Amino acid sequence: MAAVTLLVLVLVALALRQNIIVILLGTAAYVHLVWGDGRLEYLAEDIWISLDNTLLLAIPMFLLAGNIMTRGSIAQRLIDLAISVTRPIPGGLAVATILSCAIFAAISGSSPVTLLAVGTILYPALLANGYDKRFSLGALTSGGTLGIIIPPSIPLILYGIVTENSIADLFVAGVIPGIMIAAVLGAYAYWVNRNMASEAFDFSEFKRAVMRGGWSAMLPIILLGGIYSGYFSPTEAAAVALVYALFVEILIHRELRLIDFYYTAVATAKLLGMLFPIVAVALSIKTILTIEEIPDQLALWITSMTDSRFTFLLAVNVLLLIVGCFFDVISAILILAPLLLIPAVALGIDPIHFGIIMVINLEIGFLTPPLGLNLIVAMTAFKENFLEVCKAVLPFVGLILAVLMVVTYVPQTALFFLR
Repeated sequence: MAAVTLLVLVLVALALRQNIIVILLGTAAYVHLVWGDGRLEYLAEDIWISLDNTLLLAIPMFLLAGNIMTRGSIAQRLIDLAISVTRPIPGGLAVATILSCAIFAAISGSSPVTLLAVGTILYPALLANGYDKRFSLGALTSGGTLGIIIPPSIPLILYGIVTENSIADLFVAGVIPGIMIAAVLGAYAYWVNRNMASEAFDFSEFKRAVMRGGWSAMLPIILLGGIYSGYFSPTEAAAVALVYALFVEILIHRELRLIDFYYTAVATAKLLGMLFPIVAVALSIKTILTIEEIPDQLALWITSMTDSRFTFLLAVNVLLLIVGCFFDVISAILILAPLLLIPAVALGIDPIHFGIIMVINLEIGFLTPPLGLNLIVAMTAFKENFLEVCKAVLPFVGLILAVLMVVTYVPQTALFFLR
């Protein structure tokens, strides 16, 4: 009963839009009072043990690599490459918008970074070429969410750490769902703009775009190929991404100065200064909950209410969609993943598949008011009304929801390359 009370308290705090660190510290206090004999030294010990994890090194390196590539010219070069490929298609610039978001997402691993990097270049271009403003807003705001499902993905790394599952398997599992979402959004972009004029394929322009953007486009291939082949681990992949980003921007593109690297490193350090205390407290809570078998008690309670995987997954989807309206993806994963995974496994649901379901659900949260991060970023970056941005993303949210249902009830979409 105490475990159920804990879950209810967490959900109430999320609904009241409390700060994540407040929720985590309150949860830590509850856990140590109820199961840890109220001894605060246990909390400090658990935090130290939780941070003594080499997998956590992947987060700062992926973040720094993404920020370096955003500050450099990689975004523009990738967009030019996507435009050169889609030029013969009616509405080709709209399709290039989704394609650019998908490619850059596979490099940055961040939804807002993808939105800003691609949107600041393509939003004016879409309007100048006669594309509907609402469609343009919706496509860029929604396309940016691909940053958290297409690997490398920070939320997938955190899910792997907090649930002790293979990050490499999670990255591989995210490929097909990410491609599915990109393909559905791209098909919609084509359909809406199918009456727009197309242009002849220009091989010389394509060749120039490949020469300029080829180095950038190789990064996701190197990372996924290295991880999937077992040549290097996710942490080593993060180091490769960082070194490769520096190599390309400094020696190939020659557009990253020493002062730019300094400011990028400082900005990344500030972000990590906010993120790592949250991760430390969350992992310490998870440690004592595991020791005291609290998730197992919660699993028994849930499975006593239903033995249907269909019903459980439907309830989880509804819960996570609601949580996504009020809290960010990292907070939701750190708090809810350890509590929800064990009942999921007890019902026969693969933990890798469950992680992909969680991330897609919370990906939609970037597009749902009142706290949808991409909505706020788009409103600020494009100087548009918040309600207008919300209306613009509605059809795209519906499409992502449809993909979510397929991924939820067809596990092979996530597990195809793992079986």
